[in-house]
Amino acid sequence: MKARASNINLPGTWGVGFWNDPFGLSFGFGGSAGRLPVFPNAAWFFFASPENHLALHQGLPGNGPMVAVFRSPRVPALLLTLALPLMPFLAWPLTSRLLRRVVARMIDQEAISLDLEPTIWHEYKLDWERETTRFTVDEKVILETRLSPIPPLGLVLWIDNQYAAWPPDGRIRYGTLPTLKDCWVEIKDLHLD
Repeated sequence: MKARASNINLPGTWGVGFWNDPFGLSFGFGGSAGRLPVFPNAAWFFFASPENHLALHQGLPGNGPMVAVFRSPRVPALLLTLALPLMPFLAWPLTSRLLRRVVARMIDQEAISLDLEPTIWHEYKLDWERETTRFTVDEKVILETRLSPIPPLGLVLWIDNQYAAWPPDGRIRYGTLPTLKDCWVEIKDLHLD
């Protein structure tokens, strides 16, 4: 597939890939309130504005243009709802940092920043297989990893003005950002094999 964006730093996030939609509960700015939460499984080309921080492991990019893979254990959603009473503890940085370390031990993640100009056309290719995931940009392999998300996953193509951050300091932030006058992502030549 080929893609380009209207601006280098679109507010919020945009991208394309495969995802199990881990945020099924609505936290006030989207989502479907009727679904239960699950840990993330994803493989995607991801573009995140500076307000975001979406890395659980040290040394991985948390925003900007990147490719990322998340692999999480299959924990029954009903069991995860038992952890909902811990949510208020995320308001305190000390306990939030502790919970972040616990979650990071449960979720494998690999990511790498992309050095590219998103406003010009690039060719993106994602090969997701049972035991490997490979990301290619303009016919150059950017990341090949033995980390592979657990299916089922759905194809996602999105652009939004939302941000979410859970950085190492434990201070959770999320919300929506003002949009620019001209915000768009154009995709063509999408093929699923």
